[in-house]
Amino acid sequence: MGGAVSAGEDNDELIDNLKEAQYIRTDLVEQAFRAVDRGDYYLEEFKDSAYKDSAWKHGNIHLSAPCIYSEVMEALDLQPGLSFLNLGSGTGYLSSMVGLILGPFGVNHGVELHSDVIEYAKQKLEDFIRTSDSFDKFEFCEPSFVSGNCLEISPESTQYDRVYCGAGVKKEHEDYMKNLLKVGGILVMPLEEKLTKITRTGPSAWETKKILAVSFAPLVQPNHMDSGKSNIVYLPPVVVRSLQDLARIAIRGTIKKIIQQEAGSQTGNSPKNLPRCKRRRVRHRRMETIVFLDKEVFASRISNHSDDNNNCEEFEDETLEEEEKGRNVWCRRRDHSSSHADVFYTESFKTWSIRFQNSTIDDLQTRSASINSRSLEGWTQTWRCASPLSGGEFKRWKR
Repeated sequence: MGGAVSAGEDNDELIDNLKEAQYIRTDLVEQAFRAVDRGDYYLEEFKDSAYKDSAWKHGNIHLSAPCIYSEVMEALDLQPGLSFLNLGSGTGYLSSMVGLILGPFGVNHGVELHSDVIEYAKQKLEDFIRTSDSFDKFEFCEPSFVSGNCLEISPESTQYDRVYCGAGVKKEHEDYMKNLLKVGGILVMPLEEKLTKITRTGPSAWETKKILAVSFAPLVQPNHMDSGKSNIVYLPPVVVRSLQDLARIAIRGTIKKIIQQEAGSQTGNSPKNLPRCKRRRVRHRRMETIVFLDKEVFASRISNHSDDNNNCEEFEDETLEEEEKGRNVWCRRRDHSSSHADVFYTESFKTWSIRFQNSTIDDLQTRSASINSRSLEGWTQTWRCASPLSGGEFKRWKR
């Protein structure tokens, strides 16, 4: 599975691509994905493919495609303080991301069949805690892993708010998985080649939603041929935090808030402290704009709009005549009467415009003919309109 999004150069670019493709849709999930670098869970010789949207497998070590993990994280609807069970926890990549969201008062357990993979996951977890720049930004719910077959979990085990199974589940095991959930809990698993979200709405009531088609290796069935008896899996106990831990968490949270407030005041992140940009104030006049296109005349009246940008400092420009000195005036025709026309050619933009004041459309068309023949001959056939005049706006056209 995978290949739904483009490969990234690094973890952040991969997350950008997942966001753009709408696999990652919430800020909480995005933060968790950015905090845990997918490449850190690859063997060194395979890191070149770490940021591709594809699954990776080497021996017993396996990682699903990033798009699958994104859908899983979104479907789980994780919140701080919830309990989570990861069936087939593998490298611990998903469990680590979940732990960042669950926070210090959550529960984060994983069951993995292969003992060598558990050792790999513990090493990666230790590396993450020791070296990750993102670790100090979160209160982490550290995952605990146990070895065993997830189909042999003790019936006396506690139920969880959120459960994920990373292997294909047969229909005959659906009820077994459902019983691991608390009322109100969410189970996400590949069921009959569909990534499925099941919500427990009551003691015997369920809501089921198919998310997308997937292809997962099936769950390994328990093998009792050797011992002749079941190898019951006992999940880690839910440990109540000590007073020392609670005090540490509270102090740590207080220090974080102080640092964030100080950083915010120094950088001036509040809207009041945002730098004010300078913007030219454009003098608005009511006038007619005439544009020649293939011997046709188009007219539009310019409306007088006020500047609605409250974040910009405005300053008065110099007079219109001074403003126009920077242009190359192609032709200027003025009558002594109140009706007159200006024809401007702007060298820097290769544009021209004709402005008339206090004239009727018929009069403008008559005047435009003489201006066209005397001043714009050879130009009118080569101009193209980028968009029609609309909404009373004055547009520029390029040659």
